Amino acid sequence: MNDVLSETQITAALAELPGWSGTTDALTRTIEFSDFPTAIRAVVAVAEVAEENDHHPDMDIRWRKVVFTVSTHSAGGVTGLDVELAGRISSIAASLGS
Repeated sequence: MNDVLSETQITAALAELPGWSGTTDALTRTIEFSDFPTAIRAVVAVAEVAEENDHHPDMDIRWRKVVFTVSTHSAGGVTGLDVELAGRISSIAASLGS
């Protein structure tokens, strides 16, 4: 699960991850929440998942918008861990109404 995915594998993964885009370097999604407190709740929930899995995304908070970027730095690009984390982030966002 720590091998960098090919362009073809990433394209297939992105087909299952609405709202996400990316290359072999990283996957990214910007999510707009209803308000700032909800955006912060999302960041906290993602942080908890990241700690559980020892795999941490970059998160950039701008008022009620959060940009999530996932990449496996030790592997030098996107791996299956990132695809899995992107899916978890999407689930968290959906549970918060985004």
